[in-house]
Amino acid sequence: MSDGATVRRPRRLRDRVPVRLRHHWKPAAALCAGLATMVYFFGDARISPYVTSSSVVEADAITDDVQGAIDLYDTSVSHSVQLEYDQTEFDKMMKEFREDGTKEYIEADLTVDGVYLEDVGIRLKGNSTLMSLRGSGQGMAGGGRTMPDGAAQGDPVPSQDDGTGGRDRGQENGGGPGGAGGAMGGITQYNLSEKKPEELPWLIKIDEYVEGRAYQGEREISLRPGSNGQVPVNEALSLNLTETTGQKSERYAFTSVKVNNRPAATRLMVESPDTEYAESIGDGNGVLYKARAGGSFEYKGDDPTDYEESFEQLNKVGSQDLEPVMKLIKWADEASDEEFEKELDQHVDVESLATYVAAQNLLMNFDDMAGPGKNYLLWYDLDTKKFSVLGWDYNLTFSGDATSGPDDDMGMGGALGGGGAADGQGDQGAQDLPSGAPSGMPEDLPEGMPSGMPGGQDGQGEGGGFGSMTGHPLKERFLDSDAFDPVYKKAYKELYEKFYGSGKAVKALNDIAEQAGKAGADGKELDSAVEKLRSTVTERTAALSKNKEVTG
Repeated sequence: MSDGATVRRPRRLRDRVPVRLRHHWKPAAALCAGLATMVYFFGDARISPYVTSSSVVEADAITDDVQGAIDLYDTSVSHSVQLEYDQTEFDKMMKEFREDGTKEYIEADLTVDGVYLEDVGIRLKGNSTLMSLRGSGQGMAGGGRTMPDGAAQGDPVPSQDDGTGGRDRGQENGGGPGGAGGAMGGITQYNLSEKKPEELPWLIKIDEYVEGRAYQGEREISLRPGSNGQVPVNEALSLNLTETTGQKSERYAFTSVKVNNRPAATRLMVESPDTEYAESIGDGNGVLYKARAGGSFEYKGDDPTDYEESFEQLNKVGSQDLEPVMKLIKWADEASDEEFEKELDQHVDVESLATYVAAQNLLMNFDDMAGPGKNYLLWYDLDTKKFSVLGWDYNLTFSGDATSGPDDDMGMGGALGGGGAADGQGDQGAQDLPSGAPSGMPEDLPEGMPSGMPGGQDGQGEGGGFGSMTGHPLKERFLDSDAFDPVYKKAYKELYEKFYGSGKAVKALNDIAEQAGKAGADGKELDSAVEKLRSTVTERTAALSKNKEVTG
């Protein structure tokens, strides 16, 4: 080493720390110690997100709204839907559904009323409705099967499949509502086949592969179960009548549906409850929650994320969450009868609830908010901080006893055989099945239903019969309370006059039958369904007109 060389010592650790941090090391050390303590004591705790923003802006905005010359839900004109997809993708989708029940989207090209939309998403829609596609032993009797007369709950159901997965023609017309006795009174499941995709229940998602795209403001279109002569005219009639209640109702229209090179089929096309549907309610300043088929109205604690399996939030995701639903459930769970009567109007729009409950009774809908499919929506008004109950999925309306009055139960037991018995062994038989609908069960029953009957591995459920699958505390406590009887009966009288007393139901049914016929559903099967529904409507009108609580 030369004499002029300078020896440079390594920097001390202290000198490597920035000067500002050296000057303020005590606060920094305290912060680190605090973080370490929190990690040690609360490291395994769940952090629950609570959204407090009141923003009304929907983040996922429509940026490409494709228009057409024909209004999608104009019932005065004929409609057409054509879907084209790769057969290999369809086969893969069906294979996955048969194996594990998943319903994935595949790409398809859509032409609706002459307007071409490339790369939309389509997927199967429904739960029990689709069980006939999964082979024997899956779900309820399906694929052309019926419950034999005298069969008990949980008994194995013999297959009557025609070998193609299509309809067993011997059962198509005679195997539905017909057999007296039997666990299900001869109910036939929808006879679906992947060989007939034009008859499958489809959900069409316009923006699945093209972000921000919609068709006439709609992101989703639902093709309901039932085709040709089995199109659900009862559902169309229910939607038509619900519109007169002043509550939000889905729009609908009959349409011809063609898939690839398959023959066309007549279907009922219904507006799907989605983001835009939610934003169209009132002034849009609210949040819409859809009850999930496999969920419950059970209090699970103060974490909103614990309710995601029971409710789906349809709009304002990111600015609102499930906390209002959680608080409603908690209150309903803890309130005494006296508190329920005194405080209900602080949580729920009572007149709206009365309208909803009265409408479901008048429409003979056993699969409403208290039914096994849990077919209802909760609208939370951000201004009033109150909930309203809205209906959807009306394919099992006009079921049960047409002479039932405002205080009679429209539960599932009555629809399956009268008397409300849990074993479905009532004596009314086929007269209690849905009028004007292809025979079958609710579209959105929970997955995993056993062979034979819904409700548990032995067909009885944990509580026996259908009891564990049905009921809703808001509806039940509302009807059980004498305090709310005046508002309920007032709504019932008004809706009776709108539906039946005015002749609206019969006129609407005639129009609906004509619309279905123009869409290609003409024939003896449709005529038979319409006549049966007309008979039910006539009987219901006559019975209620003699009820002094309704007309007096």
